[in-house]
Amino acid sequence: MKQCNFCSKNVKAIDYRDIDILKRYISSQAKIIDPRHTGVCAKHQRQLARAIKRARIMGLLPFVRK
Repeated sequence: MKQCNFCSKNVKAIDYRDIDILKRYISSQAKIIDPRHTGVCAKHQRQLARAIKRARIMGLLPFVRK
């Protein structure tokens, strides 16, 4: 099992404005990647999903890619 990237870096909260980090966790179709493939723990996966959704609403990330 992979070590959670956010736990190992001692990240308390994931910010929706940090687009470079969020882009790593969305697929080429702009879907949120499953935590089994990324190795993110459940706590940080929830924060990550919330941050990606907020970034999409703010227009920082796309909802879909064509």
